[in-house]
Amino acid sequence: MEQPLIIPAPLKEGDLIAIVSPSGTVKAELVTDAAEVLRRHGWQVRIYPHALGKWRTYSGTPEERFSDLSEALLDPEVKAILCSRGGYGAVHLLTQLSALPLRDNPKWIIGYSDISALHALMHRNGIASIHAPMAKHLSAFEGKDDDSQALFDLLTGKPFSYEIPANPLNRPGTAEGPLAGGNLAVIADLISTPYDVIRPGCILFIEDIAEPVYKTERILYQLKLSGVLARIKGLIVGAFTEYNRDVDGHTMDDMIHRMVAEYDYPVAFGVPVGHIDHNLPLPVSFPTRLTVTPQSTTIAFLPAITDTVSEERAPDTTSHYVQ
Repeated sequence: MEQPLIIPAPLKEGDLIAIVSPSGTVKAELVTDAAEVLRRHGWQVRIYPHALGKWRTYSGTPEERFSDLSEALLDPEVKAILCSRGGYGAVHLLTQLSALPLRDNPKWIIGYSDISALHALMHRNGIASIHAPMAKHLSAFEGKDDDSQALFDLLTGKPFSYEIPANPLNRPGTAEGPLAGGNLAVIADLISTPYDVIRPGCILFIEDIAEPVYKTERILYQLKLSGVLARIKGLIVGAFTEYNRDVDGHTMDDMIHRMVAEYDYPVAFGVPVGHIDHNLPLPVSFPTRLTVTPQSTTIAFLPAITDTVSEERAPDTTSHYVQ
């Protein structure tokens, strides 16, 4: 991210949120229920034509998915874009999306899992986005849970920080840098491309689902051998789910702890981010302070000096205490 950061404008009552499906197919009721949650919160919602479609395992052909997403990105009335779900397929769209004037009319992109590819696109263009729950979560919890409320706080420009209980594997320390990361398998496949977000100086956050320990270790070895793993500012380890322990009984966290043992930056384990019901929204590209102590982990989102179309964010004023 070499350009000045743009933070999309905070949403106001009556603003328009688009719902698109850049990757896999989604159950229609999850999208319509999520739309009702957003409407009850005071926003207008537009479900795009192919959001509920199906082509093979995708919501539409690459052309159809690009059509929906590009239209939403270029429409000045749309203030935020909620991706309905992940799956696989967002990578198909990156080259075409890169040709759009994304900085001319920036807006929030919301999602996680495969949507990490779109966060990488926005990160490359110096536009903040939100790694956060999607339609299934909003539908299941009716927008009343703490994670949904934190997402709404981010969308409306209310600054805050997270305070998370300590984990025995944590390494204390404090670091500041732009927040980057997401689903590890997705962002690892973008290494050495224009959308590579695992760069020196960032605070990296990672999560994944159904990846064996050895495959995740292989990614970390690639980062270690390239020298990048040594030059990040801090590491936030989210949830790694639906995997089997290795042959020695070690967990994913055990392996990650071993892989970063030689470095001196702060490392926070047990952060509830990923394919779990309790999935903290994280503002990607934001200047972030990670503070790890024997008592707790604090993730604070800092004031950002932004480009001309955005506003500078105030210092954090509210803490979300995470159980």
